[in-house]
Amino acid sequence: MPDRKRISIACGLLLAIEIAIFMFMAAGTRGLIVPLPHPISTDFVSFYAAGSLADAGAPQLAYDKIEHYGAEERATQAGIEYNFFYYPPTFLLLCAAFAQAPYLMAFLLFEGATLLLYLFVARHILGERGWAILVPLLAFPPVFWNFGVGQNAFLTAALFGAGTLYIDRRPLFAGMLFGALCYKPQFGLLIPIALAAGGHWRAFVAALVSAVVLCLLSLAGFGWETWRDFITALSASSTVYATGRIPFTGYINAFGALRLLGVTQSVAYAVQIGATLTAAAVVAMVWRRRLPLPIRAASLASWALLAAPLALFYDLMLGAVAALWLIRGDGTARLADWEKIALSGLFLLSLSPRTLAEAWHLPVGPFIALALTAMVTAQGWRYEAVHR
Repeated sequence: MPDRKRISIACGLLLAIEIAIFMFMAAGTRGLIVPLPHPISTDFVSFYAAGSLADAGAPQLAYDKIEHYGAEERATQAGIEYNFFYYPPTFLLLCAAFAQAPYLMAFLLFEGATLLLYLFVARHILGERGWAILVPLLAFPPVFWNFGVGQNAFLTAALFGAGTLYIDRRPLFAGMLFGALCYKPQFGLLIPIALAAGGHWRAFVAALVSAVVLCLLSLAGFGWETWRDFITALSASSTVYATGRIPFTGYINAFGALRLLGVTQSVAYAVQIGATLTAAAVVAMVWRRRLPLPIRAASLASWALLAAPLALFYDLMLGAVAALWLIRGDGTARLADWEKIALSGLFLLSLSPRTLAEAWHLPVGPFIALALTAMVTAQGWRYEAVHR
């Protein structure tokens, strides 16, 4: 097996290559390499446009496609592809704050600040205090995908990771962090199940209070009309997420995998429901048995990806949280050499799961999530077998 020094060197080389590719792609999206047929934007423009509408006193228009698209064009330029906004009004609180700054500055502040939060949490999960660990953390390919598309997976991973990190030591704080995930509720489905099964009632109540407070703040700041329009927009979101308007090659859950393979929408929904129920059962069992924190945390993070009814390739940042706990747990339930090689293989597959899925016509992203979950589950079984 390669030693720590060789891994650091390999990650350093990969990081340099990723930075070079990122700069090339950034220049390309600005039309500096070849002329573009139409302007290109990032997903962040959706957040910024929603925030600007909220700042202008019309937060409910974030869920009006025409008005929201107009705000996106005003933030960037006319003719960009429309980026939808289906987030609850709790996320508007953050969007409105960043929309106070000019668009490019807001983009850099949002991505930079949430990346720093994630790196801070990741270092503490691993128990590493040196700066050298930042190289492999930054080399993880979804870091660049999240930054490149302007998404919020750094924030999701930071909140989720910190919640698991503090659950045993500071349950009230952990619960508050878990509650803040109400801005992206599909990744919080298993959290109350884990907390209840593990008897973490203080964290459970703190999470509930945190989510309720954020909802009340958004209700007070934006009015009930905004929540009404959000629910209306969300009810129609299947026309975007379930019909292939967003390519299924970018999905990392069972629903996306089956739709990519040509399975009907109803069957894919049924299997996804089954995956969610299975995830809930496994997480409940793991947390009820009070297994070591690395196993519990890795199980919750990895199964959360499979349980989510909507999970896209940049959400593999949550998979990074599971992998970090898996590595941290190496001292509790030692990873076999083949598992370390498999983990490295999943790392490399995440370089471009969408491109590989398009080339192979196979669900690469869901395979990464499933394989990671299988490794985490196997570690839990192995620990139980040894300590029975």
